[in-house]
Amino acid sequence: MNANQYLLGMTLAEITSAVCELELPKFTAKQIADWIYVKRVKSIDEMTNISIRNRDVLKKHFEVGRKEPQNLQTSVDGTKKMLFETMTGQFIESVTIPEDDRLTLCVSSQVGCKMNCSFCMTGRMGFNGNLTANEILNQVYSVPDSEALSNIVFMGMGEPLDNYENVMKAIEILTADYALAWSPKRITLSTIGVLPKLKLFLDESKCHLAVSLHSPLSVQRQSLMPIEKKYASKEIVELLRNYDWSHQRRLSFEYIMFAGINDSLVYARELTRLLAGLDCRINLIRFHAIPDSEYRPADDETMIAFRDFLTAKGFISTIRASRGEDISAACGMLSTQSKKAV
Repeated sequence: MNANQYLLGMTLAEITSAVCELELPKFTAKQIADWIYVKRVKSIDEMTNISIRNRDVLKKHFEVGRKEPQNLQTSVDGTKKMLFETMTGQFIESVTIPEDDRLTLCVSSQVGCKMNCSFCMTGRMGFNGNLTANEILNQVYSVPDSEALSNIVFMGMGEPLDNYENVMKAIEILTADYALAWSPKRITLSTIGVLPKLKLFLDESKCHLAVSLHSPLSVQRQSLMPIEKKYASKEIVELLRNYDWSHQRRLSFEYIMFAGINDSLVYARELTRLLAGLDCRINLIRFHAIPDSEYRPADDETMIAFRDFLTAKGFISTIRASRGEDISAACGMLSTQSKKAV
């Protein structure tokens, strides 16, 4: 057993295996899980119902593995953006979004991203590694007002399904009885549609799903999102038709609107054809301008007309309010390419 392993991010089964290997009482595993995930301790010394001797044994091999944010920015609308250092010395960003009695955390799953979407700051970073379950859960446990979180969305830096094992392990712990015991309905995973992993996610999870679409036309979507060449939107939609979206979980499609590119009613009509018969909602998102980008946001009047067309065709459609744009915390703006801890 290597020194300096992290307890945060381990399942109960893994903790049990570890304590047995250390020849500690098996029941110690449940105590450890309770201290980490329910009581939220930051050190092994705080686990006071475990004997001092056994705590000393644990400390020779493990740390809790919590890291506080290195920097915090607060938007005029109350949105907060945190900069976290990873265990490998890189940086990621997380965002909390308050709304009425809800507090949503936007979680990152990778340092950068492989997908290279043309409108996204994270994509410009390139890919610098997957986050571990520890680094994913550390965001949940270490953001301000962590205990007040009502929802988690995997919509931060990275493509969650490109880091499937670690993301699913984090979700397993979030929803486990020995940890936070969250309902899967409090968790939404956003993906651009990595088909093999998407099918696994649908089969192995009951969490909500959001699919980043941004164009109903394959050729245009490919120019915005190169992944379309490998995993076409029509194939994604056909896969989704095989699942029941009426009760257990919600299906939504994210559609960023770019002025003069995908914002006319021609595209709205094609969108309704592509998604016809699917029990889903469509979230229209303002493009948030990023440096050196050719894209511009669609105006409000155009977005309202687009939404009203979709509504008239029987789709639940909303225009998502922009949050945190003044601190570069809005959709597509997360990047640590030039940041250092402050």
